[in-house]
Formats: sequence, C-alpha cells, structure tokens
Amino acid sequence: MTMPQEKIAELLDREAIRDCIYRYCRGVDRADQVALRGAYWPDATDEHGPYSGSVEGFFEWANGIFESGARNVHMVGNILIEFTAINEAVVETYFLALQRSVRQFLIAGRYCDVFQQRDGEWRVFRRVVVYDWVEEQAVATEPEAIRFGSRLPLGARFPDDPIYDLLGRRQRADAC
Repeated sequence: MTMPQEKIAELLDREAIRDCIYRYCRGVDRADQVALRGAYWPDATDEHGPYSGSVEGFFEWANGIFESGARNVHMVGNILIEFTAINEAVVETYFLALQRSVRQFLIAGRYCDVFQQRDGEWRVFRRVVVYDWVEEQAVATEPEAIRFGSRLPLGARFPDDPIYDLLGRRQRADAC
C-alpha cells in the first residue's frame, strides 16, 4: 500500500514546522542568534509577555536578556498543527520553561503561532505566547561548580555549548 503524494507532502510540512519550533528553543536557550532568527520570517510579529511588536524588536529584547547572563531551558510537548490555507498553518505548541536570572521561574504556556511557508520553508509569521502557569522558585545561592559537581560539561551559550563542537560551528564562530 502506497501513501498518496499529498499525504507525504503534509507529513514533510509537519516535520519542518516542528523542526522550526525546536530551532527557536535552541536559539533562546543557547543565545544563538542565527537559530533564533531562522525560526521567524523577517516581517513577523511576536507578542511575548512584556514585549509585543515586530520580530526585530523581539530579537533586540531577547538579546538584552541574553546579555544579562540569564539561563533558559525550554521543553516543548504537544504540537498541534492545523493547515488553514495553502502555505499557512496555525500551530499550538505547549511549553515548559525554566528561566533564571536574578529571580527564577517555572513557566508553562503555549506558543500560538501562524506559520507561513515561503519558497518551500516554514517559519513563524505571527506568535502569541499564552501563559497558563507560572511559579517563582528559590534561586540557588551556591556557584554552579559546587551544585553540578562532576556533572560536566555544563550547558552554555553559543558558541561555547558542546553541541556547536559536534556541529562544527564553533570554529566558524571563532573565525568571525
């Protein structure tokens, strides 16, 4: 039994959308501007808690958070993709985010996105972040070297995280 070409194309589109969501998570967790920018169309908008506006403004806002030394860990779960038009989909992605800077929060919510496909590539065109749960947690007072002990390597920002060595991207970042 063979699968119709339309169904295969839809499955490939769904996987491309999921990959874009994962790229976004790497971008915000590793302060990786290339991955973050690659998740959005240049004319996209983002409503993201205290920030609402153009995606370029969102990148500037996020960069300020990156520069503060904050740590982020995002996990995505349920991803519901509904194709609403040719080259467009509404996507609801559940997330858990642990965010730590001066204060630490565990946040649960959903990325409610409009994705568009352009030139065969799917990216976010409009994002509305919906918050369903937030819990403030006590911030650790011990240095990471003590808390993590022998659990190495530690996660880090671009280009210092171990994933970039595996991808061969650290050398390119050092050359820039």
